Amino acid sequence: MALADADVPAGSGLDEDDPVDLSFAGPEPVVPTAPWYLRLFDLASAYLPLVMMAVLAAGTWWLVRNAPTFEGPRPAVAPRHEPDYVMTTFVVQRFSADGTLRTQIEGDTLRHYPDDDTLEIDAARIRAIADNGTVTLATARRALANGDGSEVQLLGDARVNRPASGKEEAVEFRSEFLHAFRNVEQVRSHLPVVMTQGTSVVRANSMNYDNLARSVEFKGRASAVFAAKKSGG
Repeated sequence: MALADADVPAGSGLDEDDPVDLSFAGPEPVVPTAPWYLRLFDLASAYLPLVMMAVLAAGTWWLVRNAPTFEGPRPAVAPRHEPDYVMTTFVVQRFSADGTLRTQIEGDTLRHYPDDDTLEIDAARIRAIADNGTVTLATARRALANGDGSEVQLLGDARVNRPASGKEEAVEFRSEFLHAFRNVEQVRSHLPVVMTQGTSVVRANSMNYDNLARSVEFKGRASAVFAAKKSGG
């Protein structure tokens, strides 16, 4: 038999807002925590793509910075006129292909310049021997010579002397500048010069002497003193 609503005891029901006690169901389940190194591995795995991209970007920047660039031809730098070696109290000898002595150069100091292969000599003393054996001696306070000694510029108290040979008298040239050419046996000067041959003396403002042609050309004002030849008795 159903009970009327009036017969239900008061306080025996639950309202919607009443709390419910669930303690009878036991404690909440605990989720196990992963070890620290596994958590670190997971974190590194998550950021690994970002790190790889950063390394790749840095490598690309380094390659671009250090990659060789195409450069056009650089302008040629003129070699500096500086000696590459110096000798003091020296003797330099040069020989021909058959071993014959052609030039001997002595002096207090020698400086070699590689840019134009020249020699600069202090207190120069030069001995040159021509193909026919003719010997020419030269001295000066300073001399400039090319690499093989075939061309010499004498500066300061310059003297070129060809000793007497057979019937030929000795010839000497004196000037503050003399330009001697060994191979063609010529002596030139654009400064005042004194030429002495035997007892004859010629003074001139400049001179060109050619031993092979047996000729001498004086330029500018010139004066000469010629000794009379002795007549046979």
